[in-house]
Amino acid sequence: MNYFEFYGLPESFFPDEKLVKAKFYEYSRKYHPDFHATAAPEKQREILELSTLNTNAYKTLSNFESRLAYILEQHNLTGENTKNELPPIFLMEVMELNEKLMELEFEFEPEAVATLQAGFSEIWNALENKTRPVLEQYENLPETEKPAALEQVKNYYLKRKYLLRIKETLATFANRF
Repeated sequence: MNYFEFYGLPESFFPDEKLVKAKFYEYSRKYHPDFHATAAPEKQREILELSTLNTNAYKTLSNFESRLAYILEQHNLTGENTKNELPPIFLMEVMELNEKLMELEFEFEPEAVATLQAGFSEIWNALENKTRPVLEQYENLPETEKPAALEQVKNYYLKRKYLLRIKETLATFANRF
């Protein structure tokens, strides 16, 4: 069962976090195995499955990265049998950032780190500014417009994965000075 359906929520990249948490606690009480210890074995199995579903739904829907991946997966846009190509211009930008990071490994310069961080921030902010409106409006889009929006979100997700690795590396350099 889809986690959004399980919680009775519309599919959204930004669901009401208080409602997600409230549903989790409500279902934690409702499906707690201890409250069904005297039930028939098949009912106990069902309750255990629902309890596990509740835990997994909450872990996924309460975390932006997990929620993003989950929604794309639900629409078969990520995974082994999907086409995951990114624009060559973006790949070149990322390659340049990675080359500069490798250079810093051999010759650390605080000024170069600051310049690299500024370049990274520019790419990151452009990506966020372009995609944030799509993420925020997705829930209210007509069904006919959702496939195109999901393709844009998929592109965002793939780029973000690249950039998050660079961000981690940059953070290690930033800690040096």
